[in-house]
Amino acid sequence: MSSTVLEQAASRRKRRTDRAAWEEPPTALGQAGKGAAITLVLAVVLIPLWTIVVTSLSPQSSINKAGGLVVVPDGITFAAYRRILDNELVMHSLWVSIWTTVVGTVLSLVATILCAYGLVYPRSFAHRTILGLLIVTMFFNGGLIPFFLVVTELGGYNQYWSLIVPASISVFNIIVMRGFFANTAQELMDAAKVDGAGHWRTLWSVVLPTSKPVVAVIALFYGVGYWNTWFNALLFLPGNDKWPLQMVLYTYTYRGNPMPNTGMTATGQYYGHQEIAPLAIQMAVVVLTLVPILVVYPFIQRHFAKGMLLGAIKG
Repeated sequence: MSSTVLEQAASRRKRRTDRAAWEEPPTALGQAGKGAAITLVLAVVLIPLWTIVVTSLSPQSSINKAGGLVVVPDGITFAAYRRILDNELVMHSLWVSIWTTVVGTVLSLVATILCAYGLVYPRSFAHRTILGLLIVTMFFNGGLIPFFLVVTELGGYNQYWSLIVPASISVFNIIVMRGFFANTAQELMDAAKVDGAGHWRTLWSVVLPTSKPVVAVIALFYGVGYWNTWFNALLFLPGNDKWPLQMVLYTYTYRGNPMPNTGMTATGQYYGHQEIAPLAIQMAVVVLTLVPILVVYPFIQRHFAKGMLLGAIKG
């Protein structure tokens, strides 16, 4: 009896390790190379993130000792986080980014779903013409100055909607979602049509419930895009009272300008004679911009591969 069990276990192990006839078994050198490549990629991703977090938690003395960014912690303080969370500019810009991301993602997702669904039917009105025009816009545009003039003439200068409306549609996302709709829900859509369901009922009751992976992926794309927006703010929002968080990050971290109401001064910023290190405040703002994406992504990543592959390689 025991020998039979051992033979079955050995057979299962053999089946798990079976490879296709054209696949060569992995060599020790190949396995070591894969491990080294993965380790290198992880180091490239994690070491800068670690450095940013440690620097944001470091006192002025540790930053002075390290000569800049801190890799090995030498003292921990949350003073930089307390300072930026008490800063009116940072907190207001945080709420602007949250509002822009939520409203923009919902608006873009609705528009993308409706457009992709309309393009699923090959005999719909001007189907090929509309699809061709959309694809053309992926490669050609009017340029930066006409873009600025159009948005300004429409009343978008110094208005919040200039952060949302000009970026509300992505042709790439429409094509991905259209491919998903056309292949994963076509049979069900035909069955719903036979049962007398209209387009709205078909979209709401048939297409969307079977397309959760691609909807989650596209929502992530739009959400990250709106959360990271700063260029439209640079063009259309002259005052910092309407800036999103990324514009604050660009102005006071990338360009190195002293942040208002944080105690940072131009002299102290370069000579390190301040109670809270300006570099720690800047890195704390960077961490603040990273946290929402790091929190949301684990809930969506299980849909990521399926949504992208089915939408890209089918149809």
